[in-house]
Amino acid sequence: MTSKFRDRSDAGKMLAKKLTGYTNYPDLLVLGLPRGGVPVAYEIATSLNAPLDICLVRKLGVPSHEELAMGAIAAGGVRVLNYDVINNLGIDGSTIDKVATQELWELQRRDRAYRGERPLPEIKNRTVILVDDGIATGSTMLAAIAIVKQQQPQQLIVAVPIAAPTTCEQLQAEVDEIVCLVMPESLYAIGLWYEDFSQTTDAEVRHLLAKPSVINNADKTYA
Repeated sequence: MTSKFRDRSDAGKMLAKKLTGYTNYPDLLVLGLPRGGVPVAYEIATSLNAPLDICLVRKLGVPSHEELAMGAIAAGGVRVLNYDVINNLGIDGSTIDKVATQELWELQRRDRAYRGERPLPEIKNRTVILVDDGIATGSTMLAAIAIVKQQQPQQLIVAVPIAAPTTCEQLQAEVDEIVCLVMPESLYAIGLWYEDFSQTTDAEVRHLLAKPSVINNADKTYA
């Protein structure tokens, strides 16, 4: 394949081709990590004829170096920390708590903005495909995995266009399957692997979640 994806939609369509075995799969649920994971997840959900929802997680960025993750948080008090980053930079607990408090506010804001009055999806005993637009350190995905596993899915699959091989190995121990299209030894930045990696907006996330195909799938009755 080419070294770059055109955009997140293109990446989602390519990932969907690797997941055709889950088409019309009983009790299937596709969860996108906002914001960038949602356009990827939308293409997968549409292709597999599955309902789409979101898994809200917030990265804990290192102060003054926000792109570097020292951990992540998710709903329900889940906190995953990257101790390699924390110890190497000498980050203390009060700094972590301060960043986590700020990100918790944003997590709650996004939940209100994206979900509105829609109820949380039922996850117990379902097959869940967890999707993002790429994985760097793995902290954010680990937090997402933790929050989903708390709700006892039958199967948990992680699907991403791109990730570092070592990160995939780390995540493999936490889930039933990982589907990744590109695993470069030198990842550098996820955005370098996309021709268009412009930021996904809140409005785009709401638009994708409100599309008729998503709504119709979400209304399915599950045993």
